[in-house]
Amino acid sequence: MSGLGGKGPRGILRFGALTVPCALGRTGRTALKKEGDGGTPIGTWPVRRAFWRADRLMRPQTGLTLRAIGPSDGWCDAPEDRNYNRLVRHPYPASAEHMMRSDELYDVVVVLGHNERPRRRGGGSAIFMHVARPGLTPTAGCIALPRPVLVRLLRYLSRRTVVTVLA
Repeated sequence: MSGLGGKGPRGILRFGALTVPCALGRTGRTALKKEGDGGTPIGTWPVRRAFWRADRLMRPQTGLTLRAIGPSDGWCDAPEDRNYNRLVRHPYPASAEHMMRSDELYDVVVVLGHNERPRRRGGGSAIFMHVARPGLTPTAGCIALPRPVLVRLLRYLSRRTVVTVLA
């Protein structure tokens, strides 16, 4: 991906000939991501894998490892936990968001390799590309795109793809 430009909680995603607006974190971009700060981390992040809601849409085409989201899937956001910023199974003893949400935001999720190796406690968790709310309202730090755009984009993503968030 060539990157994200723009200011504040909105950005522009460019991928080949595709240029689309996207939602970013409610506090815009940040050079030093901290858990709960609402910022989208600046940097270049590898695309790791994708998830989708099989009960809501057909299996999307992608070059990424793809897995259906199940009711016990979660993502740990507790900095002190050994599984911080990793996929976990609910019930989970530490704080972990549920991947199977009642809204449509996680109908398609692309995991970005932010704060992964090494993982820094409190350095930010669950930095995803996911479905945007209507009106591209801000995220908690992720990159959000309209569902049709994200599903289309998935076709071109592979483990060699990187996402660059520009300052």
